[in-house]
Amino acid sequence: MIGAILGDIAGSRFEFSKPEGFNAKTVSLFADNCFYTDDSVMTIATKYAVLNNTSYRVAYADFGKKYPLAGYGTMFKQWIEDFTHQPYHSFGNGSAMRVSFIGEYFSTIERVREEARKSAMCTHNHPEGIKGAEATAACVYLAKHGHSKRQIKRYVERNFGYRLNRPLFLTRPFSKFDITCQVSVPLAIRCFLESESWEDCIRNVFSITCDTDTIGCIAGGIAEAFYRGTGQNDKELLMKYLAKPGANGKRHLFLYEWAVKEY
Repeated sequence: MIGAILGDIAGSRFEFSKPEGFNAKTVSLFADNCFYTDDSVMTIATKYAVLNNTSYRVAYADFGKKYPLAGYGTMFKQWIEDFTHQPYHSFGNGSAMRVSFIGEYFSTIERVREEARKSAMCTHNHPEGIKGAEATAACVYLAKHGHSKRQIKRYVERNFGYRLNRPLFLTRPFSKFDITCQVSVPLAIRCFLESESWEDCIRNVFSITCDTDTIGCIAGGIAEAFYRGTGQNDKELLMKYLAKPGANGKRHLFLYEWAVKEY
């Protein structure tokens, strides 16, 4: 889960544009203009829901109201503001970016998929939205439990129908910004499959024209589980980006404390 949050933060500054002369292999992974987005907020909300035995719907609505400026999509903003909180048949990648803790926490792949489905259904109840959440959580689970990249790839292809054979070097020339699950999830998994470390995975994300914070969040969660960490100073980075000073100068520690909370 930490890898998902840090992947979101690392990708945040490149979501819509990259500077002239940009080099994905040499650019600094983190900078002062990085920030957390709705991906991190909802990832932490999922952990909060699981550990407090709270419904995903309630947790997502509460966190959305608590952090209203995190960069939510239009439909999710409307969902937060609508007191009925009815699902809106979305197949956007928001269902996939928030499930890494589910794959990390539950003890069987059947339970992981069941919980991922529940987490998606309260908003993204389109079949593609549900599939994206289940596939992402399943990847995290399999990675955490020692499955090889080949085994993870085979499981995803057989159970979810995603095509994962297209290498990144063939994808880059034609890549474009796309926030659907059916594009985002296979791309994120491919960034992981072609990586040699968590950092290398995130740099793969940087190398593609895409929704970099969300692809970084999805891929980063899988990579952290597979490589058994990010190789970064996690707590220092989380404190820097999640614990922002408020108007009174005091740090708001709620997101940070839930991100690092042991269970």
